[in-house]
Amino acid sequence: MKWQGRRQSDNVEDRRSISGGKVAVGGGIIGIIILLVNVFGGENAQLITPVLEQLQGGGQTQTEAATPLSKEDEEMGQFVKVILADNEDIWGKIFTEHGMTYKNPKLVLFRGSVQTSCGGASSASGPFYCPADQKVYMDLGFFEELKTKFGAKGGDFAIAYVIAHEIGHHVQTLLGTSAKMHREQEGKSQADANKLSVALELQADFYAGVWAHYNQENLDEGDIEEALSAANAVGDDAIQSKMQGQIVPDSFTHGTSEQRMYWFKKGFKSGDIKQGTTFDEI
Repeated sequence: MKWQGRRQSDNVEDRRSISGGKVAVGGGIIGIIILLVNVFGGENAQLITPVLEQLQGGGQTQTEAATPLSKEDEEMGQFVKVILADNEDIWGKIFTEHGMTYKNPKLVLFRGSVQTSCGGASSASGPFYCPADQKVYMDLGFFEELKTKFGAKGGDFAIAYVIAHEIGHHVQTLLGTSAKMHREQEGKSQADANKLSVALELQADFYAGVWAHYNQENLDEGDIEEALSAANAVGDDAIQSKMQGQIVPDSFTHGTSEQRMYWFKKGFKSGDIKQGTTFDEI
């Protein structure tokens, strides 16, 4: 992606040099499950992560010392600021065209663990959006896991896609979609509630595609393929097949690989937010 020398957002809080806190000892398969159960927009990730982390390390923790940022870390922070600036510009324009006002979210970079208005979370939660403080939280180490353990291509546009997906959840918060979905989940069976969650996540993928549609002048060849590879790697069916050897559709919360790629591509091709009709198609 073409990003050097372009506008950087002032709405990034870089806590990587001061993050750390408690990190579960032991690692292993439970840590990966934590990471992927909540990947790409699990607003409630911070609520279940502590429970799973006890399974991961038997309750044992160690303190991670703060470390200075490397040149590579600094460059990655600059890249993230450019991607967030792109989202600010594009969503600001879209909202204005529809007679609305877009409120810029914050994006927090951290390592190890972080405190949010939604509660505490660790890097095992994966990237997530907290509607209570309207901030996106990311430990960039997630992307190496995505590539090495789950077969995604990686690349800078995979990161851009994830950021755009999380900003999609912010858009849903501003539009009232998230609150409406949570109200509709009340009183439903777990399977039916999960379907609504899938629709919310697929719409965030669609919004990520819309953002990419309006940012085509800055895309390099292969960028869209990087995004689709990431979407494919984190489909519920792909994760379940790899992690537990069987697929349980009623437990899906984010959508299949095919669905995630389809909705991203639909947003990218159309650029029309009115076509993000995921709730009509569940």
